[in-house]
Amino acid sequence: MNKTATKMKAIEIVSIPVSDQERAKDFYVNKLGLKVVAEAPFDKHKWIQLAFPGGGPSITLVTWFDSMPAGSVKGLVVGTEDIEAEKALLESRGVVTGPVEKMPWGSFMTVKDPDGNALSLHQK
Repeated sequence: MNKTATKMKAIEIVSIPVSDQERAKDFYVNKLGLKVVAEAPFDKHKWIQLAFPGGGPSITLVTWFDSMPAGSVKGLVVGTEDIEAEKALLESRGVVTGPVEKMPWGSFMTVKDPDGNALSLHQK
């Protein structure tokens, strides 16, 4: 084994900066379908960690990073098997979606949370 090789394996948690954790949790759970992984007091704050039912990396809804203002996430890509069906489902739940854009490497659609964090749904 190479002693200089990294031991890192995967991205586990992505911090999403929000202004109101409860409002954001409602959006991610009831509109996008994530599940609560953990919710507990954390220092002077609250730790809210969410994940998609199928697993993979999770997100945490943060309010405590001055350098990450609410709404500043713009490049988070979420995979989906059927982007058109996802668009219809999200719109039926009251989520405003962007147009489906077709690229040589897949189809994309932007969804924004209540703070303006942009998630890009992607179908290969």
